[in-house]
Amino acid sequence: MGKECVCAFGPPGLLHFDMPPPYERHIFVCTNRRPDGHPKGCCALKGSEEIHGLFKAELARRGLKGQVRANSAGCLDACEYGVSVVVYPEGVWYGGVRPEDVPEIIEQHLVGGRPVERLRMPFKGERARSG
Repeated sequence: MGKECVCAFGPPGLLHFDMPPPYERHIFVCTNRRPDGHPKGCCALKGSEEIHGLFKAELARRGLKGQVRANSAGCLDACEYGVSVVVYPEGVWYGGVRPEDVPEIIEQHLVGGRPVERLRMPFKGERARSG
């Protein structure tokens, strides 16, 4: 059958697995669908399903499939910024992501360790970033 996982209970309600985390990073792509005419719009109608597929394909092409996981996500509550993507563990949020941005995010951020500043979402109270 499959691999056996050795696990043990730690503090009440916490399960510990005797294995390293399976991925170094996760990319979450909002694929939420809102009703037509919603004021925020929705990422799905802005092409997020294509973006998710492009992340998966590009990660596989570069041999990063076992290190980085591209997941589709439910609502990230940021559809007004265009296709929304968040990279963890850094917690970097991108907005308005287009198909041509996927290789840049992978190369500059995931491989090079530098977020793509021009795509970062502007959060309330943050100072403008240069980049």
